Amino acid sequence: TVVIAAGKAAADPMRVVPPHLPVPPKGRTVVIAAGKAAAAMARAVEDHWNGPISGIVVTRYGHGVSCDSIEVIEAGHPMPDQAGQDASMRVRELSAALKENDLALFLISGGGSALLTAPADGITPADKQMVTRALLKGGAPISDINCVRKHLSAVKGGRLAELAAPARVATLIISDVPGDDPATVASGPSISDPTTLSEARAVLEKFHITPPDAVAALLNRSDSETPKSLPGSDTRIIATARDALAAAENA
Repeated sequence: TVVIAAGKAAADPMRVVPPHLPVPPKGRTVVIAAGKAAAAMARAVEDHWNGPISGIVVTRYGHGVSCDSIEVIEAGHPMPDQAGQDASMRVRELSAALKENDLALFLISGGGSALLTAPADGITPADKQMVTRALLKGGAPISDINCVRKHLSAVKGGRLAELAAPARVATLIISDVPGDDPATVASGPSISDPTTLSEARAVLEKFHITPPDAVAALLNRSDSETPKSLPGSDTRIIATARDALAAAENA
């Protein structure tokens, strides 16, 4: 019991979030949180934030935590559902409404990919699902799947941070992925994407997948590339699975 408690404490949002909170802005502070730990992270921010705050949390059913001024929405995981799609569109609108003196505080944890599921303009959720299923059936590694689905998403691969510009962007991440690459956790909605459209097309070719016409058109449009640089963005990984294992081992 002591060992398990030590491991959990190493990734407890109430402990790991407060030391990494950014300086409050002149304008609004808006929290955008996604993942299984998102609501707990948002609660930790509320408990330690100096000034007004608002925002939206999208978390897995049963993982909600009561917040005072940040709205908490529960949605489907690991299978996306309509609640997640609706919440994702609201998150897009919230990001796009930010101004220069505002702060977008992203709180990202594992599970965010399934919870933020808005398809890119011009394609449907069914289009995305068809391509993802084909990649899974073909045995594609997660790196290839992430490359493609970032380019088929309206929120992944840094697109939310791109929408938030020119607001300042700060991202706090609790990582559940090997290697702790910020662009991989929840498919990096606020992290610039190192993968490209040409790589996404190459993945489909490698696994002999003929995508829907709308997907093929999207992947051939240069203006649908994910952002490669997000100036003024501060990203911090505040806890990892490795941290939890090390704490358990020490205990």
